[in-house]
Amino acid sequence: MKEEPGYYDYWPYENRPKIKWPNGARVALWVAPNIEFYELNPPANPQRAAWPQPYPAVGGYSIRDYGNRVGHTRQMQLLEKYGIRGSISLSTALCDHHPEIIDMCKERNWEFFSHGIYNTRYTYGMSEEQERDMIRDSIETIYKHTGQKCAGYLAPALSHSEYTLDLFAEAGTELFGNDAGFYTCDLFHDDQPTPIHLRSGKRFVSIPYSLEMNDTIAYVVNKVEPRRYGQMIKDNFDRLYQEGAESGTIMCIPTHNYQVSCPHRLRAFEEALEYITGHSDVWITTGKEIAQHFLDNHYDTVNDDIASKIVGAK
Repeated sequence: MKEEPGYYDYWPYENRPKIKWPNGARVALWVAPNIEFYELNPPANPQRAAWPQPYPAVGGYSIRDYGNRVGHTRQMQLLEKYGIRGSISLSTALCDHHPEIIDMCKERNWEFFSHGIYNTRYTYGMSEEQERDMIRDSIETIYKHTGQKCAGYLAPALSHSEYTLDLFAEAGTELFGNDAGFYTCDLFHDDQPTPIHLRSGKRFVSIPYSLEMNDTIAYVVNKVEPRRYGQMIKDNFDRLYQEGAESGTIMCIPTHNYQVSCPHRLRAFEEALEYITGHSDVWITTGKEIAQHFLDNHYDTVNDDIASKIVGAK
């Protein structure tokens, strides 16, 4: 068992090479709707129960069903109003259970990236072969139903193994070469993209995905009120916008259609989006576009800078 993940090196925030976004934008904004499927009675995992309640967890199951029935449409209309294309963290079982949602997202050219198959089936306890098969299945399903070569990964319910990123990158390469499997949002360690160490040596990047701006963390874990959550989003943006004048930053808003799309919460979210998109020097984009831009324009420079600082520290 590793003492630390080993995916990246320590890289101080100050004196980094300047990151430039298209058209001189200070901040790259991406919104990541988690569109998930939960099973009422999934296979048992000895390391983590799918539901905190005894079977049947009708309340937890049905509010998530509300998200796919009602909340998704409500959120999609709001994002469309502000010119935001979603980057979907997709439980790929949704392709079979609710293909109409997939069709709506395809019509709007949203990105699909893998969030595993079901959000009630965890990586914990899987063998390396089992996890490889699960990841490969999710990539193949996205391509089959959307025509997209899956670029990014967020582990189902944030459940990882020591090999998760290696397996995702390798599966992407095996299926589609360098056009797939090249970014993760499973690491929460920075406000700028970071090169990631993989056993294959593939060029791979972590892009910021904020747990603090995640609506489930805000509402369920930290128990903040909608107005406070909206203000948190604005405050987060203001700081990243200020620092982005020196070197480009990334702001991610991860959402869930059964959280932020509830009627009493939507107004605060809309006001935050209106505030952010009211700034002209914001690149409204997707996770894949951010990762690709970084790989094409900054990856090598950043990698060299990290290496020089490691040598200098020694």
